[in-house]
Amino acid sequence: MARLSSRQLILLVLLTVCWGLNWPVMKSGIADFPPLTFRALSLWLGLPVLGLGLVWLKVPFSLPRGPGGAHWRELAKLATTNMFVWHACMIIALGMLSSGRAAILGYTMPIFSALIGAWLFGNVVNRRGWLGVGAAALGVLLLLWHEVTTLSGNPLGVGLALFAAATWALGTQQLRQTTLQVNTLTLSFWMTALTAVVVSVLAWGLEDADLRHIPTATAWAVVYNAVLIFGFAHATWFYLARSLPPVASTLSVMLIPVLGVFSGAWWLNEVLHWQDWAAVALMVVSIASVLWPSRAAERQ
Repeated sequence: MARLSSRQLILLVLLTVCWGLNWPVMKSGIADFPPLTFRALSLWLGLPVLGLGLVWLKVPFSLPRGPGGAHWRELAKLATTNMFVWHACMIIALGMLSSGRAAILGYTMPIFSALIGAWLFGNVVNRRGWLGVGAAALGVLLLLWHEVTTLSGNPLGVGLALFAAATWALGTQQLRQTTLQVNTLTLSFWMTALTAVVVSVLAWGLEDADLRHIPTATAWAVVYNAVLIFGFAHATWFYLARSLPPVASTLSVMLIPVLGVFSGAWWLNEVLHWQDWAAVALMVVSIASVLWPSRAAERQ
C-alpha cells in the first residue's frame, strides 16, 4: 500500500523509539505528581522547542484566517481530536494502569482509524490492509491477556484510554482530509499551543499542584516530553499522517506499544508473558502487510 522513503523510514524509527520509551517515562513522572499539571508543564516547555525548530527551518508561524476565521475553526477542530482529548484523557488513564498496558490501549488507535476511515471517509482498505488491522487487533488482545482482572478494577482508566484512542483515530482521518494549506510544522505549533491552554485550565480546575517542589523524576520526565515528544514526535507524526495512506500511516506506529511494554518491563519491573512475545510477531505482520511493497509496485 505504501513504500516508505528513506526520510520517512528514519523519522518512523525515531518516532517509535521516542514514543515507545515515553510510556515508562511518563509513568515515573506522574508517580508523585498530578498528571494534568505534568502534561501542562511538558506542553508549555515543549512549545518554544518546537518554535525554535520553525525558526531554524525558516517555516512561517502565520496561519491564514480564511473566510470568517474558517482556518482557525478548522485548527481548533483538529487540535480537539488530535491533541486535546488524547493528552488529557491518556495522562489520567496512565495513572490508573501499568505503563505498558496503557500504551497498548492507546495504540488501539490504528484499529479505530481503519474502521472510521472505511465507514465515515470512504477509504478503501484492501485485503492486506484488513490483514494488518486483524493482526494488530489480535496483538492487542494478546497483550491484554493478563490484564483482564486488573482492567476490570480500573474501568475508568480503560474507558478513558479507549476514548482517547478512538478520538485520536478520528483526528488522524480529519488531518488527512483537512483543507488547511499550511506547513505541517506550523499546524503542529498552533495545535500544541491551543492544547497547552486547554490542559492548563483543566489542571488548574481539577488539581492542586505544588510547583515549588517538583520531584526529580518528574522534572526529567517533563524535559523528555518537552524536547522529544512535543518538540519532535508530534510534528513527525503529523507529517507521516499527512504524507502516507491512512492505513499505512496508522499501522506503521504499532511497534510503539510493543516498545512501551518491554521498556516498562525493563524500567518498572512489569512482568512479561508469552503473549507479549507473540504480540511482537503480530505487530511485525501488521506493519509489513501495509508497508511492504506489492509485486506490482516492485515491477513499476
